[in-house]
Amino acid sequence: MAIVHVENAYYQRQNHMILSDISFTIEEGQHQAIIGLNGSGKTTLLQFIYGAIWPLLRYSPVIEVFGQRLGQTDLNELRKSIGWVSSAFTERISPMQAVIEVVISGKFASAGLYEHVTEEDKEHAEELMNEWGLAHLKNKSFGICSQGEKQKILIARALMASPKLLILDEPCTGLDLYSREKLLAHVERLAKQENRPTMIYITHHIEEIAPAFTHAMLMENGTIAAKGKKEDVITSKNLSNSMGLPLSVTWNQGRAWVQVVPSEKESTVQST
Repeated sequence: MAIVHVENAYYQRQNHMILSDISFTIEEGQHQAIIGLNGSGKTTLLQFIYGAIWPLLRYSPVIEVFGQRLGQTDLNELRKSIGWVSSAFTERISPMQAVIEVVISGKFASAGLYEHVTEEDKEHAEELMNEWGLAHLKNKSFGICSQGEKQKILIARALMASPKLLILDEPCTGLDLYSREKLLAHVERLAKQENRPTMIYITHHIEEIAPAFTHAMLMENGTIAAKGKKEDVITSKNLSNSMGLPLSVTWNQGRAWVQVVPSEKESTVQST
C-alpha cells in the first residue's frame, strides 16, 4: 500500500505559482528525504499531505494518505496518524511546562495538557523519554532545555500518538555538530524498529540524510527536479544543476557528503 500518493498538485498564492506539477508516491517500507534550497517548496509540499492547504482544483489533483483520499475522508482523524516535528512548534509550548507533560501532550495534539492523563499515558511517555535519552529531563521545565534536547522532546511528543507517518521538518536547525549527530543516531535507530513509522525528512543539508532513508526528492523552484532512490537523486550533476554551484558528492557509510568544487582560478591561488 502506498503511504502517500500525490498527482497533479499545483499551489498558487497571490497570483504566484508556488508549486507546479507535483506528483510522487511513497511506498510502505520507504523513508523519504526531501531536499532543496530554502524557498524551493519543501515544506509547502508537505502541507498538502497534512491537509493544511489544498491544491488548485482545475488540475484535478489527487492526494491520498494511507489509501484515503483527501476531500473524501475525516481530516481530523487522518491527522492523528501523522506526526509533524518542526522547531517552529516550540513557540507554542510554555517554557514552564514540564518536559514529561510536553511529551504526553502529543497524544492529544495540543500545546498543553487539557485532557485526563492516565497512568498508561505516563508510562508510555517515560518509555519514549528513555529511548531518546531524555529521562533526566522528566520534571525539568521545557524552557531550560538545550536546542538539541528540545528537538528530541518534540520527536518523542510526536511519537506519543504512535503515528504511521512521521514528518521531520528540518529537525537539526540550530544544532551543533555533536547534538546533530546524536539526534541523527536516534532517527536511524527509530527507522530500524519493528513498528516504525514511515519517515519524511526535510532538509537543505545533504549530510543530515541518515543511511535509513531509502529515497530522495530534489525540489527546485517549486517543482520536483529529481526523485527516486537516494543514490540516483543525490548526485554531483543533480545538485550542481539545482543549486547553481559546482558540487561534488561523496558517499561514506550510507551518507552523502557534499563539497563545492573550486574553480581553476581558486585552485591556483590555494596552491601558491
